Amino acid sequence: MIRSMTGFGKYTCELPDKKVDIEIKSLNSKQLDLNMRMPQIYRDREFDIRNLFAAEVQRGKVDLTITVESAVPDKIPQINEQIFEHYYKRLKSIAENLGINESTDFIRTILYLPETMKVEQNQVDEDEWRVVRHGILEALEAMKQFRIQEGAALYEDIMHRIDLIESLSQEVEKYEKSRIDRIRGRIRESLDELADRTIDQNRFEQELIYYLEKLDVTEEKVRLRNHIAYFRETIAEDDQVGKKLGFITQEIGREINTLGSKANDSDIQKLVIQMKDELEKIKEQLLNVL
Repeated sequence: MIRSMTGFGKYTCELPDKKVDIEIKSLNSKQLDLNMRMPQIYRDREFDIRNLFAAEVQRGKVDLTITVESAVPDKIPQINEQIFEHYYKRLKSIAENLGINESTDFIRTILYLPETMKVEQNQVDEDEWRVVRHGILEALEAMKQFRIQEGAALYEDIMHRIDLIESLSQEVEKYEKSRIDRIRGRIRESLDELADRTIDQNRFEQELIYYLEKLDVTEEKVRLRNHIAYFRETIAEDDQVGKKLGFITQEIGREINTLGSKANDSDIQKLVIQMKDELEKIKEQLLNVL
């Protein structure tokens, strides 16, 4: 069964000192286009995350958002003791040389000087990462289920339109005999206007048969029927068939266009226009099929 490229999945990881919310959204795209928004603490796991999505998602424009509510900050500021000591000694020496009162608050001053404070990034331990990774997989599974549900709706709509195309193509047959008779009559009327010329009836019939054979649409109907059967067979496969179905619709469109160019009949042209309309709607839907 086909799957949609539109999907949504969410999962929340509960850790002892934090809560991690994972949200995944996907739309249609020709290839996998992954955009990640997450805290810096998980950035060193980006390669692992991309591998997960490459294996599970394959195609689509995907947004991954990870947000953290934590009782402990990821970045812990610390005093650089060596720099602080260096500043203190220099300031004290300057104060003594200039006769500045030693009660001056050097500590407050030093804390604002460059490189006195350093910020260390907390590291993600393996236990936490296993929980978050599991959460990503759960959100991915929820998104995949969403895609399956959307795919079922797409399947119903697409198959309804394929059935309509097949039904419309079968209606062509009831106009074929009258179409040939009309063409034969128009040619006969044109020849009758040439009253001063003698017409060889045998030659006329031979030329007429040759002309009508060029307008015959039997081959197009057979190929169209085969393409529709192949479309049904392909859409039932449990695989990524979006691109393949797109190629088949191109072939269906080619036969419908040829049928229209050969029709030379207003009733058949109406059927062709309706088939083209349904086919365009199918093409639009297939843009979102995985």
